[in-house]
Amino acid sequence: MRVLGIDPGLVNMGWGVIHIDGSRLSHVANGVCKSGKGDLAVRLLALHDQLGAVIAAHKPEEAAVEQTFVNSNGAATLKLGQARGIAMLVPARAGLAVGEYAPNAIKKAVVGVGHADKAQIAHMVKLQLPGVDLAGPDAADALAIAICHAHHLQSARAAARVVA
Repeated sequence: MRVLGIDPGLVNMGWGVIHIDGSRLSHVANGVCKSGKGDLAVRLLALHDQLGAVIAAHKPEEAAVEQTFVNSNGAATLKLGQARGIAMLVPARAGLAVGEYAPNAIKKAVVGVGHADKAQIAHMVKLQLPGVDLAGPDAADALAIAICHAHHLQSARAAARVVA
């Protein structure tokens, strides 16, 4: 199964695709969608189109998105929320189930603690996906989101086997 992880951002939207084979994870691709400058609507459209192209190229079967955290700048939080809407809409429109994970849950799944910094996340992503060439910190975060979703899927499958 292929999973697309998306790290929502208005300027840089990180994405990463992994393949799950049982308990083994492997890297497929990663990158960053960039919105450029200009009107908000045009920037959101650019993210929409680029993320749609990622889905068409890599054909994931599920997607996962980081939940928005609220910071002290209300306008920035609102704009991030709009980019997150694109991050959820595009995979849903493609027929993918979309999981949502809190930032601390993602960090705990990948690093082992809920308050890891970006360097620790990138390091652990490289350890869990040997040979990966990260397109930047936003792509590393997106791969971490995909890894978190993979762990969630594996736990759900294990629980289903116990119940059955």
